[in-house]
Amino acid sequence: MAEEDLQEVVEDPDETEDELQDPEVAARRAAALAFIRRYGDPVLKSRATPVDRFDDALRDQVARMSAIMRDAIGVGLAAPQVGLSQRLLVYQVGHEAPVIAVVNPEIEWTSDAEEPLEEGCLSLPGVHIDVDRPIHVRVRAQDEHGDPQLIEASGLEARVLQHEIDHLNGVLILERGSREQRKEAIRILREQERERAEQAA
Repeated sequence: MAEEDLQEVVEDPDETEDELQDPEVAARRAAALAFIRRYGDPVLKSRATPVDRFDDALRDQVARMSAIMRDAIGVGLAAPQVGLSQRLLVYQVGHEAPVIAVVNPEIEWTSDAEEPLEEGCLSLPGVHIDVDRPIHVRVRAQDEHGDPQLIEASGLEARVLQHEIDHLNGVLILERGSREQRKEAIRILREQERERAEQAA
């Protein structure tokens, strides 16, 4: 999930814009986005497989994903977005907050109360979809060491968790929006694809 798409919730909307004016930040973001799989990649439509080895390789992957997420100016990143079919995600709600790794998450409970909010996605650049999601969730999972964790989240944290768990289940925000929003999103993505093809030619 992209941070700039949640600015109205996260913090001062000018902060991310100011960051992107810095050439070094913009270059790091472009490099990070190059690692992220985009719409059309089959890994984004597949259900990820459970993690069964909690070793140094997994912890290295958590560190790599955390770095990509931060450099891409995102608030969450799921393993399928970097081409790995693993039930693993990382998220960070706020610049000063710690990055949290969530392994093999299962949503145990959601509130009846929902709220709509426009969401973006690092795998769908330029696309924004209004998504209704429960305001409160409880997620049972493990951390990168295999220890059990229970996350009770509200507001933005709950939304980010649900967005990233959707990725682990092969669900994109396109499937959460209205038919009109999906059509507009597909048009934007096709236009981007044409532009990339022209630049590569």
